[in-house]
Amino acid sequence: MVHRLFLTFLPALLFAQPKLPDWVSVQSDIPYANHPETVLDVYRSKRSPPNDGKRVGVLVIHGGGWVGGKKENVFERLCLPYLEKGFVVANVEYRLAGASLAPAAVQDVLRAAQWFRENASKFGVSKRRIIVTGDSAGGHLALMVGLTPKKAKLGPTGRIAAVINFYGITDVQDQLEGQNMRNYAVTWVPESLPDRQELSRRISPVSWVGKHMPPVLTIHGDADPTVPYEHGVDLTKELRNAGNDAEMIPIRQGGHGNFTPAQFADIYVQIFEFLARRKIQ
Repeated sequence: MVHRLFLTFLPALLFAQPKLPDWVSVQSDIPYANHPETVLDVYRSKRSPPNDGKRVGVLVIHGGGWVGGKKENVFERLCLPYLEKGFVVANVEYRLAGASLAPAAVQDVLRAAQWFRENASKFGVSKRRIIVTGDSAGGHLALMVGLTPKKAKLGPTGRIAAVINFYGITDVQDQLEGQNMRNYAVTWVPESLPDRQELSRRISPVSWVGKHMPPVLTIHGDADPTVPYEHGVDLTKELRNAGNDAEMIPIRQGGHGNFTPAQFADIYVQIFEFLARRKIQ
């Protein structure tokens, strides 16, 4: 079932509004904080029993280098597969660099996760079974939702059942200078920011690896020209060394998310197996 979702996904459709299947309902642009950008869409399958309190929830965060993208872009790739499994999806918008520099995006997604936990029962979601996923900068933000401790002082924290990280940035500092420097990272964390080095450390998922982290599954192409493959490898290694549950799906000759439909289909099979082994489905 999953593979057919990606056959129609083409670059030309990246900025189109998602066309919902007739079995999906949506509540659009629900505010979760006080900024114009801080809204989310909640999608539910009409096939699932309403308000049974037993659904898995998934917080979806789009990528775009913290400077672009929007939540509608990732509906087919990151939302529909979970809806087909009966999950409840909260698809998040947040402040990009043009509206507010780092760490605003991190603060926003932490608030979005808090909102989802607080409103879980309204949407028939189990608070103990909320996962988070995202791609690229969205993968970074998903990891921050899962790994950020209170002492980071970036926003509200809470229990996440698992993180599904699609080729996310795990070390922000690595993209601010040197051979892996990227313009999007410098735009989001410019030199003009006070304590830039300390800030880049605080907003890097790898900085917060410790004990008792949620399970983390990372998907990363080994030929990614945008976010180095080593970001996923190193984070997975650090998590395991600290005694955590972490796995990685390497995509051979995979670029920055431009995987084939067959690769996407196989990835989601492995994602749902990963969740099932941890009794999250």
